[in-house]
Amino acid sequence: MKTKTRIISMSLFLSICLLFAASSNVFAGDYEDALKSVKSIKALYDFRIGNPNSAALHLKLIHQTYKDKEVLALDKKRVFVVVFIGPSVKLISKNREGFSPEEQATLSEIAGTISEMSKDGIKLEVCLVAAKVFGVDPATVLSEIKSVPNGWISEIGYQAQGYSLVPAY
Repeated sequence: MKTKTRIISMSLFLSICLLFAASSNVFAGDYEDALKSVKSIKALYDFRIGNPNSAALHLKLIHQTYKDKEVLALDKKRVFVVVFIGPSVKLISKNREGFSPEEQATLSEIAGTISEMSKDGIKLEVCLVAAKVFGVDPATVLSEIKSVPNGWISEIGYQAQGYSLVPAY
């Protein structure tokens, strides 16, 4: 029961944060020091969240960050990559066996967010090692997501290209 209460509390907190960030200008100008000599934004999200509600909220936040007016105002190139590793691979499959009706609705929401992210140019990858470990048939992975043999090798490559690693656990 405590775990469920924590998940609900965290979900509510993240929802409020998303709404606040999307509807306010409170962050305007707060990034001057952090972004002053940045010529491009290259973010790599190591996405391992296996809880559908938490994953849905985090994916929306990644997408919102990509579209954030402060990021867009930089007039600099931005590239985001999300690599699905670990238990998150179960959430990006069209096979929804073992999920409750409520969780299946959240998985539909995740699929919609992933579709929007892909349309906006966010790169999405799934680790086939994780898919095998978690029993996910690669043929069932959402079509917007590119399969890579090993997500860690992909992440190493992106980091060698100057991408900033952002853990999403």
